[in-house]
Amino acid sequence: FFHMGFPKSGYAFSPMQTVALHTRLRAGKELEYERVHASISKELEQALREAGVHSWRIWRSGQDLFHLVECDDEVHMRTFLRDHPANVPWQARMAELLEVSDDYSGGESQVRFVWELPPR
Repeated sequence: FFHMGFPKSGYAFSPMQTVALHTRLRAGKELEYERVHASISKELEQALREAGVHSWRIWRSGQDLFHLVECDDEVHMRTFLRDHPANVPWQARMAELLEVSDDYSGGESQVRFVWELPPR
């Protein structure tokens, strides 16, 4: 589970953090992952919103998943979701599909920010 967070003050027009994540699916689990994500529970969506998540987008290339999360505070989000009753079973389900599951320790390697076309 790899991540990179931009500082809250990264953009004058947005107090949010932008977090890039990289995860990898187990071989043969690609379509199942997409099927499971076709509809998440209302409880999980509510938990994500309460954790300060504004947007969570995921792209897939083969077994590689690339996430872009916009949230108020990544540390708060991870702490809030760690033991949340809507997130625990979701993470157990994801553990069946991912090569490495998120243990919420915060010790992941970072996705390195390289370049940006600045907004006007």
